Amino acid sequence: MQLYHRDAIERAVTIDHDALAAMEAGFAALGRGEVVQPPILSMVIEEANGEVDVKTAHIRGAARFAIKVSPGFFDNPKLGLPSLNGLMMVFSAQTGLVDAVLFDEGYLTLVRTALAGAIAAKHLSRENSRRVAVLGAGEQAERQIEALRLVRDIDSIDVWSRRRQGAEAYAERMRGRGLAVTVHDSVHAACAMADIIVTTTPSREPLLHARDLPEGVHVTAMGADSPAKCELDASVMTRADAFVCDTRTQSEANGELKAFGGKEVPFKVHELGRVIAERQRLRLTDATITVCDLTGTGVQDTAIADFALDRLA
Repeated sequence: MQLYHRDAIERAVTIDHDALAAMEAGFAALGRGEVVQPPILSMVIEEANGEVDVKTAHIRGAARFAIKVSPGFFDNPKLGLPSLNGLMMVFSAQTGLVDAVLFDEGYLTLVRTALAGAIAAKHLSRENSRRVAVLGAGEQAERQIEALRLVRDIDSIDVWSRRRQGAEAYAERMRGRGLAVTVHDSVHAACAMADIIVTTTPSREPLLHARDLPEGVHVTAMGADSPAKCELDASVMTRADAFVCDTRTQSEANGELKAFGGKEVPFKVHELGRVIAERQRLRLTDATITVCDLTGTGVQDTAIADFALDRLA
């Protein structure tokens, strides 16, 4: 058994085209029905403003599968500690023996989440998309842009965050990467000229409404990954011409479909893996509005863990 720490994993795995292809292949396998993926095991630790998720999946025919333990303790920054942590245990799919432990401290989750956003944009946004509105100013807000630049020629960012100071700091970091960045005081202003909107917050109430959507925009919502979180008002989803999620069951339990309270959803729900595997074309014109809700799946974790081990070998 091999034990790898974050520094080695970061050197081996970056947000690049090879990692993107590995993640896209995982989604496609899910869409073809080639993945065994149990429900997420979740636990809330209310007194510490924390939660722990356990995710896993097996891609049929693959040599390895991963089990990820992902804690998120959101008061940690007050203690000078990161909000996210975790590790991935990788097992042989032939013997069940442990091949490796990736003590990545949440790094691989950051990478695979960012790549999933890029994959959604690749298949759903306008090909000439250049301007992104980002709601939130944390590390994932940075990673999403890094990944998007693999699939779209992004040159401008509009950012909104509840903390203006955080948004200004984010803007300075992204300007250092050659991007034009404007900080806004409202969600509506940030989204007014967007080709792509990315929501990257732990919000517990809707931030984005139908009135905020410009014609032809693509929305990737990746912050809602537990029953208490939401970023999209129901009007965003009913306004969209196409709604996509990573898995419908997770979106209904943890993601944005919770907004409908278990009632019948008044639109067709597509799953990203099937969109990829079947080469579905959901953007019919430049005016089409698309929305993708990403809650994070076990197949993403197995795919990125397997990719990491190939790079580390």
